Amino acid sequence: MFNLAILKDTVGVHPSNFGIAPDTALIAELNKKYANRILHDVGLCMCVFDLTQVGEGKVRYGDGILYYKVVFRLVAFRPFRSEVILAKVKSSAEDVIRLSIGFFDDIYVPTIYLPHPSAFDPNERAFFWLPEAAEEEGHVELLDSDKDTRMYIDTGEIVRVRVESDEFFDDEPGPPQVTEGIQVKKEPRRSPYRIVCSMVEQGLGNTSWWENSQALEDDAAMEEG
Repeated sequence: MFNLAILKDTVGVHPSNFGIAPDTALIAELNKKYANRILHDVGLCMCVFDLTQVGEGKVRYGDGILYYKVVFRLVAFRPFRSEVILAKVKSSAEDVIRLSIGFFDDIYVPTIYLPHPSAFDPNERAFFWLPEAAEEEGHVELLDSDKDTRMYIDTGEIVRVRVESDEFFDDEPGPPQVTEGIQVKKEPRRSPYRIVCSMVEQGLGNTSWWENSQALEDDAAMEEG
């Protein structure tokens, strides 16, 4: 889930911080710059892990700031593909479930990665799974099912998901585009980093779905022992 990325940068230390140990001042400046920032193909930056190389500080004419060329290791959040993580359901729409792990909210489970067969209940604003239903049943038939047989994925519930992929976007703001005198409708800005996950496999989905089966497995293991 967390990785160490090796980065290079030139960092300035203000004269007011000259009384602080150089490494401490440099780490503080790097954290100001990188913490809680998305870096393309790196992930969500958390904090500086350590400095691996620090050059000699040099003062540029005019500002009195001491500049260092540094190589450092940064802790970044970027789950690897096929990693299983726990997250909380933040919201549900007709085509996707959005998840959160507290400090990161752009985790999505599209309908193709939900357990089969599943359907979206517009009244509850949540998806549900019918484990006993036939695969060929359509969306309409699933909505006619008995509510007591539905296994809902409600907002606020803890789910276990498998990472399928992640995506980085660089939607820079700019002036409105105009084609033949007509302003082109601007697309909504996307999150710079998003993770796509799956609930299809056994053991994935609501953690409460599998509590009873785990208890049965533990009992069986004890009886065999």
